[in-house]
Amino acid sequence: MDRSARRLDGVGSTIFAEMSALAVRTGAINLGQGFPDVSGPAAVVDVAVHAMRAGRNQYPPGHGAPELLDAVRRHQRRHYGIELEPAQVVVTTGATEAIAAAMLGLVDPGDEVVVLEPFYDSYRAMIQFAGGVRRPVTLRAPLFRLERADLEAAISPRTRLILLNTPHNPTGTVLGRAELQAVADLAIAHDLVVVTDEVYEHLTFDDHEHVPLATLPGMSERTLTISSSGKTFSFTGWKIGWATGPVDLVAAVEGAKNWLSYASGAPFQPAIAAALDDHEDFYVALRKELAERRDLLCTGLSRLDVDVNVCEGTYFITTDVRRMGLPDGLAFCQHLAERAGVVAIPAQVFYDDPDEGRHLVRWAFCKERAVLEEGLSRLNRL
Repeated sequence: MDRSARRLDGVGSTIFAEMSALAVRTGAINLGQGFPDVSGPAAVVDVAVHAMRAGRNQYPPGHGAPELLDAVRRHQRRHYGIELEPAQVVVTTGATEAIAAAMLGLVDPGDEVVVLEPFYDSYRAMIQFAGGVRRPVTLRAPLFRLERADLEAAISPRTRLILLNTPHNPTGTVLGRAELQAVADLAIAHDLVVVTDEVYEHLTFDDHEHVPLATLPGMSERTLTISSSGKTFSFTGWKIGWATGPVDLVAAVEGAKNWLSYASGAPFQPAIAAALDDHEDFYVALRKELAERRDLLCTGLSRLDVDVNVCEGTYFITTDVRRMGLPDGLAFCQHLAERAGVVAIPAQVFYDDPDEGRHLVRWAFCKERAVLEEGLSRLNRL
């Protein structure tokens, strides 16, 4: 007998947990889940250790440790010219909690949420938990660009907010200024809030530039921006994120997060403050290394009979595997694990209409070069 609540229908587990378990069972190289093999700066770890030994092991302020709030404010000013007051920043247990709290704090049952498809799977779950109704706007292969007409068609009188993600997971698209201006125009015209997930803000490649939506005219007062330290500094397990924006939107996030975690990561918060202030060189170097690993994986995958989309940012490459002769991406990934000892993520789970992504597969390149080379060697034997 299933005793779970209906709000868990279809979202009781994540594809990442399922495919990671498959990797363990088959002894496969995991090129699916997006976590790096190497930790961030040792000096930042030292700050966390010092904080623990200094007794910072109890609840920090629910809003966030003061030094981290200030470091986030300095970061936004330094990189984007965004001026924030302390009440315009709240620290969360990773960006995942920030997304959850934003949906729970800003969406009422029956409200429609416009979201880019394919979407990170927590978006679906948290819109569902809040009782919202998803209205997907599809970024269609192979270019994965946001079309203004598609966005406009998704907005209705019941639309409450737009949930945006750039740089975009899983496609690796970095939305350009024209695409962002279309979002801004429609948000202003329909008086909508925009929640924008920018966790990969510092991981863009080539000449692609991340532009925060909040910097566009008329958007600072209606944009809640989410980011985190996990991707920027390779501390995904520390789960330190934040949300910034107008006081009322930040208060809504905090109002919900008070009943989720209240606070977390006491010794990690001063460490991430130090990372933001003193270790910009880390993510500058990481961006260069990731671009090289992206190219390595793209070149290796192109030797298979698949179409490779060269990403503009994030950790991820998307391929179209339809010529491999399997029913869909899920069957391909299961076959891949069993026959080649490599795990990837079937992108169809990131769509409301699985047919849109039926033959798409996401690969993570945030791994050591030797791991990628071994994975490609195994694929060549497939």
